[in-house]
Amino acid sequence: MSWLLGAADDRDLARVQWDEQGIALLCCGGILSAVRIPARLVWAAVKTDQLEKVDAFLEEWFDGGAVFMDLRSQQYYALVPGTADWPLNDRDFPGVQCLGRDNFLGVPASRLTTPEGRAYWCLPMQSPGDLCYLDEVEALVRTGRAALAEAGGQ
Repeated sequence: MSWLLGAADDRDLARVQWDEQGIALLCCGGILSAVRIPARLVWAAVKTDQLEKVDAFLEEWFDGGAVFMDLRSQQYYALVPGTADWPLNDRDFPGVQCLGRDNFLGVPASRLTTPEGRAYWCLPMQSPGDLCYLDEVEALVRTGRAALAEAGGQ
């Protein structure tokens, strides 16, 4: 997780936040950005909302990368390169947003890898800078939207 500290305004504060609260506030748009995806889209792509099955699916879907879930807001966050140029718009993909420059993100501590508390890593970062490929994130979102449309949802 020390690599992620490169996205913190204050590295010491981020360490304390991870130790005491389990979440640290990091800046997007430098070494990383994040694509926020509503859980309903991910669950539609996976065809289940059972978190253990979703986590296993994400591990197979992505060629490396890092994804965490905010359990309270029911949002997934796929970490992508800071210079990512997200191709999808909010009109066609409501709730999906690339958080880049001028955005901050609450990122869980690396030890949080089970679906408990506020947030956890469903696909933990395996090595420094191990981010998701943007085309794989886009394909997941498109798959989820197609599954929702097929089921009559939006």
